[in-house]
Amino acid sequence: MNKPASKQIEVQIMGQSYLLACPVGGESALLDAVERVDTAMCRIRDAGKMKARDRIAVLASLNLAFELSQKESQHFEQAVFGHTESGALTEPSPTLGNADNDPAAQARMDELIRRLDQTLGSDGQLL
Repeated sequence: MNKPASKQIEVQIMGQSYLLACPVGGESALLDAVERVDTAMCRIRDAGKMKARDRIAVLASLNLAFELSQKESQHFEQAVFGHTESGALTEPSPTLGNADNDPAAQARMDELIRRLDQTLGSDGQLL
């Protein structure tokens, strides 16, 4: 069985270079994903609440997964019911990292940071 063709692409996320494997023809999708991750991580870093790159990455991952989950839920609801219960599309919930002007989002972010710190403990290891 032949291995699918792939190539390596160098990208920057929060100013750090990464060399990523990419299937031929998948460059655009990979670069879009890199842009989303970089934007999410920079937004959290720039909020000034966190400096540790690994913790920023965890929070950005949770934000992106939450956004994806919301979109999947909306698509499922549209596919099954054709509309939401109110008859209109719902707006996605604010993400955890979008706390600049939203006290509730700031409280969720603070709670998540507290729980991450508690879970990671002094060793800083996720697993």
